[in-house]
This record gives sequence, C-alpha cells and structure tokens, in this order.
Amino acid sequence: MFGVLTTTFGALADPTRLAIVERLSRSEATMSELSAPHELSPPAMTKHVGVLVDAGLVTRRKVGRTVVCALRPAQLSEVQAWLGDLTTYWNRTVDRLAELVEGEGDDDRH
Repeated sequence: MFGVLTTTFGALADPTRLAIVERLSRSEATMSELSAPHELSPPAMTKHVGVLVDAGLVTRRKVGRTVVCALRPAQLSEVQAWLGDLTTYWNRTVDRLAELVEGEGDDDRH
C-alpha cells in the first residue's frame, strides 16, 4: 500500500502535475489544452504527463495526431482510504483528549 501512496504523492508533489490532475478532474483534455495555462515546452509537458501516467493517475490516447489525457480516479481510492483511516484515528484521538480535558474539573478524577 505504501508503494502506491509514495508514488501517488510523489507525482502530485509537483505544482504543475497537481494542476494537471485538477484540470483533468473536470474533463478530458488534449496535451495542448493542458499546456495552455503553463509556460512549458511540449517535451516538458509530455514529461509531466508521463509521470502521472507512470503513477497510474492519468491515461493518454491518440486520436489522430492529438494526444488526449484523462484522469483515472480509481487510482486515488487507496489514497482516499488511507486518508479516511487517518481521519478516523485523529477524530478518536481528539475526542479522547476532549474527554480528558473536560474531566479535569471533576474532583473524583484527582
């Protein structure tokens, strides 16, 4: 599991790649459309998209001479599960801390 998380977070750690994933979350896009908001050369954009493809977050396919990219949201399910477990842990921890703090005023607990 940590291998997938490490690869996913590593791919998303770059602001350009994070922006690409955010853009693809709305709809498929061509490499030209992905490049438009960034001042990157086509080879640089290809490299960024390649990292996302290698991480399993994005697919790309050729339509004629155009490369179309799409998000693979299922790949993020392990990240979502891990974050859910972490959230549950911290919620329980904060609840226990609140119980301890609220109980400090009770004379029976001293």
